[in-house]
Amino acid sequence: MHIDQNQLDKIIRLSYDEDIGTGDITTNTTIPENTTASGSFIAKEDGVICGMGVASRCFELIDTTVKFEALVADGAKVKKGDVIAKISGNAASILVAERTALNLMQRMSGIATRTAEAVEQVKGTNAKITDTRKTMPMLRVLDKYAVRIGGGYNHRFNLADGILIKDNHIAAAGSITNAVSSAKNGAPHTLKVEVEVENFEQLNEALNAGADIIMLDNMTNEMMCEAVKLINGRVLLEASGNMGEKDLLAVAKTGVDIISIGALTHTVKALDISLKFKID
Repeated sequence: MHIDQNQLDKIIRLSYDEDIGTGDITTNTTIPENTTASGSFIAKEDGVICGMGVASRCFELIDTTVKFEALVADGAKVKKGDVIAKISGNAASILVAERTALNLMQRMSGIATRTAEAVEQVKGTNAKITDTRKTMPMLRVLDKYAVRIGGGYNHRFNLADGILIKDNHIAAAGSITNAVSSAKNGAPHTLKVEVEVENFEQLNEALNAGADIIMLDNMTNEMMCEAVKLINGRVLLEASGNMGEKDLLAVAKTGVDIISIGALTHTVKALDISLKFKID
């Protein structure tokens, strides 16, 4: 997955508008203008690194003369104490960009780390780990990139990206059958239709209505096993509902095709990374 340069620059510039305001008063009043420095980015805990190019771009947009050298690539597994990047250049520029670069890289690395853990848990099964739309507003492109770096897959990017009929859509449409019929009549034939179900009556209705994917919402493992047998490979089955708290291997062994986990992006523990530098 590629991060569009224009999208990335927009995110970074908005972050700087928020963080810098009219200027870094501390740096401006304490650091002589031509002071140079060099330093290292250090992983303070084990994890999967993500966002090296994002961090580099943060410094570049402040000062093109600052040199950011990545020592590991996105997706690299690191240990506590590992130096993951080096930086050198104007001290004031580095200080101004530091927090934004760290905030984005730490969040992305946290998501990649959590995703990699989930992927490892279902290793040896056919289940794919996917994200959801429960991302940080304005950071979705980075959040979903981090999921891919962690070995997971992306669900819909936005509301225009696919048809997902959930409980409130069903209530408004009157039935699953009505909702699926309207969706297939009103949307391009290239879009698949997914339906969220909570019981076997809804499961059968969604199947008969022509759903391409069926989301099993908050079902027990026993119910999901039964659903897999009933469907018998006719459509894709997605397990959903607090999956971040479940035994993912047990869920995967039910035979579902997809396990979507909102917690990959909505409950993020940032990976602790620090920048230590010295004046040249």
